[in-house]
Amino acid sequence: MQRQIIRLVNKAVRNSLLQHILFWAIAYFILLNIFSGSSRFQRIDYIYTSIFLASLFIPVAINLFVCIPKLLDKKRYLLYGFIFLINLFVFSLFNQLLFDKLIDYILPGFYFISYYSYFDILKFFIVFLIVTTLIKLSKEWFELSEARQKIILLEKEKIDAELKALTNQVNPHFLFNSLNVLYSLSLNNRKETSDAIIKLSDIMRYVIYDSTTELVPLKSEIDLINNYIHLQRFRTGAKAKIGFHTDVKDESISIAPMLLLPLVENSFKHGIKGDVANTFININLTSTNKSIHFFIENNKGEADDIEQQKSGGVGLENIKSRLQLIYPESYTFEIKETDKSFRVELSIKTGK
Repeated sequence: MQRQIIRLVNKAVRNSLLQHILFWAIAYFILLNIFSGSSRFQRIDYIYTSIFLASLFIPVAINLFVCIPKLLDKKRYLLYGFIFLINLFVFSLFNQLLFDKLIDYILPGFYFISYYSYFDILKFFIVFLIVTTLIKLSKEWFELSEARQKIILLEKEKIDAELKALTNQVNPHFLFNSLNVLYSLSLNNRKETSDAIIKLSDIMRYVIYDSTTELVPLKSEIDLINNYIHLQRFRTGAKAKIGFHTDVKDESISIAPMLLLPLVENSFKHGIKGDVANTFININLTSTNKSIHFFIENNKGEADDIEQQKSGGVGLENIKSRLQLIYPESYTFEIKETDKSFRVELSIKTGK
């Protein structure tokens, strides 16, 4: 991993160096044509262009490698603008002094005549500083956009991994509870055992295959809940009052799989136990083309059961985590307690 990072850094440095070399090579050729005034270049043209370009390189380098990262990128705009102007005027003046006063001492064997006034030189510096600044900012913008895309991709991969882990957590938990029903039936040698096994196989087929997708039709979740209720009726018999009412305008509306079933499981686990004659579960599911509302209510069990149902164990905590990952800021999840019942309400904005 460390070697891979080093290779990427080295590659980025090489690419950046090549880009700088290419830019200054093109700039040199353009200035050479401007300064020579003809297609036949003299030795003095090469020397003059080289010195002029060197005097341009210094303020450009100061701007790119000092002013932009230290000031502009840190949003110190006024100070950056002030330093930019100082950098521009000082080195434009230095260029004029270089060719008017200093060049004879540096290269005494040559006689340089500059045809450009201070304001002409200033124009060259303005163009180079602005062009290189725009190139630098454009490059930073593209790099930032690429980095953001990578971050988004990594976050999505992280969320997908968390969702997969949470789904894998639900499946064994659900299977364990369902097997308890079959175990209870088999102990009593009830003839409904084979029917219950068929129901469970239908449910498990859905859990294993359909729940691996990101979204499923709401109708699939409704069928799953119905099958689960039928499976639980083998355990509770006809004494427990279990109602499941739906008012769904569009059954093709999508929802994350296995999101509602843990709420139903939780109600059966804590509500219908012991003397089932005095127990009940009421479930209401309504939807429009933009939202889903799920309500479930069960009778209060013993004091210990109520505290356990509030905490939710694996089921409720799992749902809360998945809701936050799949529907951030697009859902409400409320747990309410009355004198006789325990209620959970879930609303999801699907945004279809």
